[in-house]
Amino acid sequence: MKSRIRLKPISQQVMVITGASSGIGRATAEAAADKGAKLVLASRDGEALQQMVDAFQRIGTEAVAVTADVGIEDDHRRILAEALTRFGRVDTWVNNAGVSIFGRIEDVSFEDQRKLFETNFWGVVYGSVVALGHLKKHGGALINLGSEVSDVAVPLQGAYSASKHAVKGYTDALRLELEDEGAPVSVTLIKPAAIDTNFVHNAKNYLDVEAQLPPPIYVPELAADAILYAATHPIRDVYVGGASKAASALARYAPSLMDKLGGMFIRQQRSSVPSSGQGGALHASRHAPGKRGNTSQPVLEHSMYTRMTTTGRGMAMAGLAVGAVVGLMLLPRSRRG
Repeated sequence: MKSRIRLKPISQQVMVITGASSGIGRATAEAAADKGAKLVLASRDGEALQQMVDAFQRIGTEAVAVTADVGIEDDHRRILAEALTRFGRVDTWVNNAGVSIFGRIEDVSFEDQRKLFETNFWGVVYGSVVALGHLKKHGGALINLGSEVSDVAVPLQGAYSASKHAVKGYTDALRLELEDEGAPVSVTLIKPAAIDTNFVHNAKNYLDVEAQLPPPIYVPELAADAILYAATHPIRDVYVGGASKAASALARYAPSLMDKLGGMFIRQQRSSVPSSGQGGALHASRHAPGKRGNTSQPVLEHSMYTRMTTTGRGMAMAGLAVGAVVGLMLLPRSRRG
């Protein structure tokens, strides 16, 4: 059925991106703008969105900002309506918005866990259904942001892990149904490893210390490149960073070993800085524009694995790259280069 899917070059596309004001969403918007796409950018941070749109318009990129909360179904209908009013169509819809909570599961309130699911899971569900109402008639790409924790549970981010597992299950089931219908829609799940964005800044923190991302950490441009590849190539899923694929492989083939690494993952997410008690952007927008976070850890600019899997070449070498990353992950942290 995939033969019916015809995806346009980025330069000919109208692209909707949620969570566009910072991080991966912003990096994707900038990369798409560089390639000539028309953009519909959505986020709760209307100020940051408008600044982006103004900057894009100065360089000749057509873009529109829609202040929206992805946890509200009607907001997705407003996003689509704005896209159709301004550009007459949508070619790619990217459900990117997401937020996390750091803390032991028993400490995190039910209210906060429900709110996280409203954004991470229901935001994808609402966006997918609204987008498909248009894409099934005209063709295009639906791209959902999962995570490496779509396949692997991470302690201290239990609710986030659960939501990304749910996104994977929903996206995979949706893809099967659309293929059975012969719908001209490509459905892709993007699975980034840890990315240097405002992810920690926006997360609600229940810990007694400031949270941090476990290494290795990659630049957001890698995720943006994967998203744009999926917007032009029907592909089932894309792992961003060899560490993401390695973690998935370990969880599948050596689950008991992954369980034994739980203590390491807990230590890696705890910094030595006392917690400020910040609530993050879980319940309300927290202005933090920009693509990058403020991590003090090394950030990787490239991923051999992701590059090889998105160019269709060198799959054997990609496998070797994953093996190398697995070995790196299993080394004691003090011995890593």
